[in-house]
Amino acid sequence: MTHQDGNEAVQVPERRRFVRAGIMTTLAAALPWGLLRPALAVPTKRTLVPPVRARGRTVVNVRNSGARGDGVHDDTDAFQAAIDGLPSGGGTVQVPAGTYLIDAVRSVRLRDRMHLDLAPQARLVAKPNGERRAYVLYAFKVADVEISGGSIQGDRAAHLVTTGEWGHGIQLRGASRVTVRDINIADCWGDGICIGGADQQQQTPCEDIVIANVSCRRNRRQGLSIGRSRNVRVHDSEFSDTAGTSPQYGIDIEPDRPGGADNVVIENCVIRGNRGGGIQIFRRVTNVTIKDCLIEKNRGRGILSVGAQDGLIVGNVIRDNGLVGVALRDKTQGYQVNANRFANNEARTPGKSAKNKVGNPSASAVRTAPDTQAISMTGNSYDH
Repeated sequence: MTHQDGNEAVQVPERRRFVRAGIMTTLAAALPWGLLRPALAVPTKRTLVPPVRARGRTVVNVRNSGARGDGVHDDTDAFQAAIDGLPSGGGTVQVPAGTYLIDAVRSVRLRDRMHLDLAPQARLVAKPNGERRAYVLYAFKVADVEISGGSIQGDRAAHLVTTGEWGHGIQLRGASRVTVRDINIADCWGDGICIGGADQQQQTPCEDIVIANVSCRRNRRQGLSIGRSRNVRVHDSEFSDTAGTSPQYGIDIEPDRPGGADNVVIENCVIRGNRGGGIQIFRRVTNVTIKDCLIEKNRGRGILSVGAQDGLIVGNVIRDNGLVGVALRDKTQGYQVNANRFANNEARTPGKSAKNKVGNPSASAVRTAPDTQAISMTGNSYDH
């Protein structure tokens, strides 16, 4: 049975585009890493054509700079030599199929006006380390950068210490006009991708960042962190199975002081099976849109907003999460929760979800604290 709220009964059909995504995610868990191409692990319907960033026409190959791609020799210096060897106008650095061992403590540092173009079977594997901060790819105060293809494999299975949480696949800091697309990132000690991030000396926000057709799975802290930033778009991607150290969300929008995050769009994404929760929006965050996503089977809340302002949660399927589907707390204001489909949330509390379904089917779907303001909810449906 389906219940509707608001003045109009709105049916939100199950999205066919997620069916194949779910099948492929199940297969990905069963098959050795790298047998599935990146595009197959995420929704098959594309909502965004990722922008191509400005760059020169020069093309170089990391193999010509000494990269071996055998998974044994450290290829960090060869990658850096290829990048640094581009002319002032920039260009493309090609990475052929192979397994490239990268020292994430030193990082492959990207530069302005470049495309790091990985072949589908190119794998960047983080060399095990025990440092506090380590990034396989690092974009610091650069502009007009594109990263595409292949995969990044973190070192969480072989990390040398048990502390720390900042071992990321890709770190963007103070960067602008960056596109990350068509790539798998898994098993990082920290985040798959981190935008912004704490740095007392570097307080410039990231701006105009596009994440498209990306899969971030089995990372330890977050699939994706969005920190100090403006104008971030996340489309057609999957952020799943995060577990290991808090907050353990699929996507965490949580800017460090000073500064905040403004104008974030998350559309047509799968956020599934994360130990902390699906999406967290945490203080000093304005203008977030979460649209047409599948948010399911997270151990915590599907979506949690703490002290955020002006957001739209629309057209999502939010189901089978351990706690409430959407929680708005701590002076969150100006949020619209419209035309979403909720089912079987608060599944961690035996009997509670079933009780709510009988008496008030929306009770497990959306919960607002008394100090929230200007919250509207229309056209949502509740299945049981």
